[in-house]
Amino acid sequence: MRALVLREAAGKVAGAIEEVPESQLPPGDVTVAVQYSTLNYKDGLILGGLGRLVRQYPHVPGVDFVGTVEASDSPQWKKGDAVVLTGWRVGEMQWGGYAQKARVSGDWLVPLPAGLEPKNAMAIGTAGLTAMLAVMALERHGLTPAGGEILVTGAAGGLGSVATAILAKLGYSVGASTGRAALHDYLTWLGAATVIDRAAIATPSGKPLDAERWAACIDSVGGSTLAAILPQMKHRGAVASCGLAGGMKLETTVIPFLLRGVSILGIDSVACPMAERKQAWARLVRDLPADKFEAMVQMAGLSDVLRLGPEILAGRVRGRIVIDVNR
Repeated sequence: MRALVLREAAGKVAGAIEEVPESQLPPGDVTVAVQYSTLNYKDGLILGGLGRLVRQYPHVPGVDFVGTVEASDSPQWKKGDAVVLTGWRVGEMQWGGYAQKARVSGDWLVPLPAGLEPKNAMAIGTAGLTAMLAVMALERHGLTPAGGEILVTGAAGGLGSVATAILAKLGYSVGASTGRAALHDYLTWLGAATVIDRAAIATPSGKPLDAERWAACIDSVGGSTLAAILPQMKHRGAVASCGLAGGMKLETTVIPFLLRGVSILGIDSVACPMAERKQAWARLVRDLPADKFEAMVQMAGLSDVLRLGPEILAGRVRGRIVIDVNR
């Protein structure tokens, strides 16, 4: 099988396309013929050997994939079933989707949702699934369109693009934050009511509370941006925290939590329970506007992945990149 293989030498990680015997696939009860994978921020970290996400080399990365069951010892799956995998630390602790075949536990797979093309499943991928889980968490918190404006940080990235499109379709007024002026029209087309320069919310004011503005926020940036947003939240507002593109350290005060009842809702798509995972996929089919896929998605081949990894880490990727592992 053709695969992107990462190897470590002298403390540095490098990758290359190789022909790998299927016998080297990791243990698992389902073998999948992979059609597409995708590129997430975590993939960028893994490709660069960052964050110690991968502990053992050689390694095949790719945290998402969609394909067809080729062989199964699991009672849940039979040959020919169309399946999707996101999360479960595949692509970091276990070989992932940047290959023509993958072997995993059948417990980690979900059926490809009816009406969803395989390519579009990877246009969604972990980033889109996380965005939907964030929307669902805010809804459970009590969020409705009548509550006020919703901020989406990193809005031109994969997670942010999906979140913006979903929220707009559901009737929310979305404030989309980006540092790329050239993408303002793109965000407006996705449904953003206002586009906000990232610099305006990148640095905390130094005050424990600022004027109330946001009813909720889906934050994929973290760091100083999250610290700046918390004092701007409305009473009983909530931030769905689902990324760290701007840093993992959070320096803030407890005042927004104590005086305004603000909540931070942690979003974990890696080990998300299967029932919630399936619900999120069903909601994505229903609530993510199909007409937005074309503008949101870029296609690439397996040989492009190493070039694209640094691009997503630098914030230069717009929307979603789908990887055709067979080219």
